[in-house]
Amino acid sequence: MRALRRRNAGGARNQTHSRASAHVGIQHEHGFTLIELLVVIAIIAILAAILFPVFTSAKERARVATCLTQARQVGTAVRMYVDDNNSSWPIFQMYCTTTPHKGVEVQVLPYAKSQGIFECPDDTGGPNGGQNIESYAKKFGSSYRFTKGCFSIVNQPGNPDNSTQNDAQVNKPHHIIRDAEFEFPSETRIMRDEMMPWAGPKEDPTGTRYWYVPDWYRQWHPGGATVIFADGHAQFVTSSTSFDSERVSPNGVFSRDGYGHGYD
Repeated sequence: MRALRRRNAGGARNQTHSRASAHVGIQHEHGFTLIELLVVIAIIAILAAILFPVFTSAKERARVATCLTQARQVGTAVRMYVDDNNSSWPIFQMYCTTTPHKGVEVQVLPYAKSQGIFECPDDTGGPNGGQNIESYAKKFGSSYRFTKGCFSIVNQPGNPDNSTQNDAQVNKPHHIIRDAEFEFPSETRIMRDEMMPWAGPKEDPTGTRYWYVPDWYRQWHPGGATVIFADGHAQFVTSSTSFDSERVSPNGVFSRDGYGHGYD
């Protein structure tokens, strides 16, 4: 009996010790200390600082890829229009808000099938002369600016298809451009993103180089701009040097010479 009681007493002591150990363990695992919490917050902040720019960059690369894909479709639509119209290029009409709407995109839309390809994914509009425009595509039908020197100019009294810009008659001589006139089709810019990073105040603070005065500019693609060429191909241009070296007329006037002189 004494041995049994000793064993029972020993078992009771072991159970008591186990419960005490468990209680201590529970107390030890309860919550974080202030230092541990601060360490976790610091780690999360470091990871966020590392990963956020990566995610932002990945999203922008995706938008650039989408913009380029759409631009190639626009270029193809223009080429199909030219082929179907005796090698004549579309009539220049841009920034028109009248009803019915006029624009190069309207003329080539039957070959594009989707209005959506004329909207750049980074088209966030801009402060156009003090008037905030949510989207150039929504306001004017296209995110892309058409190169005036590369499209047909219709200037005939009473012609409803006369070339217009900003809802006004274009003051240029009547001239239907033919495809054979393009001397450097793969180098000649026919359309481009409305906003380009080098047209901003950082590179053009006075707005005298690209004519984007401070209250007209807003950044779209931070790394460049999508450009469409006369042969139908599209390219993402990343510097003002490349942009200025493009041509803006069938006979090969360089952008650096023709920009602001009726070619753009």
